[in-house]
This record gives sequence, C-alpha cells and structure tokens, in this order.
Amino acid sequence: MEFVTYEVQDRVGIITISREKALNALNSQVLDELSQAFDGVDQNEIRCLILTGAGEKSFVAGADIGEMSTLTKAEGEAFGKKGNDVFRKIETFPIPVIAAVNGFALGGGCEISMSCDIRICSENAVFGQPEVGLGITPGFGGTQRLARLVSPGMAKQLIYTARNIKADEAYRIGLVNQLVKAETNEAGEVTVSAKDALMAAALKMAKCIAANAPIAVRNCKKAINDGLQVDMDKAIVIEEKLFGDCFETEDQKAGMANFLEKDKEKKLKVVPFKNK
Repeated sequence: MEFVTYEVQDRVGIITISREKALNALNSQVLDELSQAFDGVDQNEIRCLILTGAGEKSFVAGADIGEMSTLTKAEGEAFGKKGNDVFRKIETFPIPVIAAVNGFALGGGCEISMSCDIRICSENAVFGQPEVGLGITPGFGGTQRLARLVSPGMAKQLIYTARNIKADEAYRIGLVNQLVKAETNEAGEVTVSAKDALMAAALKMAKCIAANAPIAVRNCKKAINDGLQVDMDKAIVIEEKLFGDCFETEDQKAGMANFLEKDKEKKLKVVPFKNK
C-alpha cells in the first residue's frame, strides 16, 4: 500500500495514514487502503489497534478537497458512502481501536477519530468540522457521532460555526479521553516530543487492553455499541447474551480459577488476631 502502513508490537497493531505532503488527507485511495489494512489484521493474534497519522503536523487534515471539488451530486453521495463504509468498519471492528491524534484532525480527520473506541491526543491537536465553510455538510458521520459523543447542542455549535477547537477544549467537552503533553526537563527544554509522548501513552493503554481476556473485551465493545442503538430493556438483553457468551471459554475458566487461587493464598497468609 502507498499511503497506509501497518506494524505490530507484541499484540498491538499500529495503522498509520502516511500521506504527509497532503497532511494525511483522505482521498479514495487512502480510504481503500485503510479498508484493506483492517481486513488484513490477524484477529487471532492482535488484541488492540492504534490508528494514527504520519509526521508531526497532522493526524488527518480532512477529506481531499481537490478530489471533492468537481463531484456531482451522485458522486458526492457515493464518496460519502465510501468514507462511511470504512469508518463503520472501524467502529464495529471486533478489536478495540485507539485514535492517537497529533496536529490537525479536521473534517474527515475528526470523523475518523470518532469512529474509534478511544481518542488520545497531544497538546498540539486541533479538532473541527469545517465543512459548512466549504458549502457542504460533514459526510463521513460527523453530524451523527459528534452529537452522540459530546451533546447535540455542542455538536451543532461546532458544526454550524465551522470553528476549530484546541486539545484542551476537546478534552473539556469529552471529545477526547486523554490529553498528552510533551515532556520537559527542569530547564524547560523538550526531552520527549508531543508526538512521541502521545504514541507512548497510546501504546501503554493498548498493551493494558491487550493484557485482558480478548473474548471479554470484544464482547464489551459489542455490548456498548449495540446497546446504544436501542432502549434500555433491549440493551440489557444484549448484555445478558454477551455476558453468557463468555462462559465456558478458556479465558473465563482460567481467569476465575486464577482469582480464586489468589484469594485462597491471601486468606492463608492472614495472621489471626490474638488477645493477650
């Protein structure tokens, strides 16, 4: 693939959008390669994914305006569907996906980050849905996911004004889960860049997720995603079925046996209190 790279560290896969000259903007080829990259993930081996952008300036600056500028109505709708199909694949992917956001996450960049389970950003990140300034609406799920993640009112404000927000505000409104800053020494000199600190934090979280029972983690993702689409009475039935699905698995048997053994050892070490 030309614009998407994939590497593995232990049980964590790292997918990088690498189109730095265009600030990692999404065109049809990038979308196709992203789809191929997710299709190629070994779900028996990999337990968590990190999605990021190459370079220091941008996560994904948006969809490719040059490609979009000449589209007809039908072509515009088809391009929206292509993006939505890929982002929905990410959102429903059985394995958790962490977006590691550095620099610009605008338009399609903000939208693809929202299709991930968790968003971690550096202090240099900038988020926004600037589409109305270009005469279009968000087309890759922005009007839907932003309203669900923050609030309908805040989503409308950001989309209607086309205003970009910095990392601290994105964290404040709940758009991102964690904000990572560059590391400095006592003299104020940067010892670890914001991007490097971001990737270290993303890897730390991904490895924490990867250390847990994979079937349970996948079932939790499905329970949350599917449950959000229905009322509470239906949602708890979804949870019950996925809860039951974990039983009789090797993970469940080993996990509970290990807990009971540790609990037994802990009780044996307790010294009984004696009155003098």
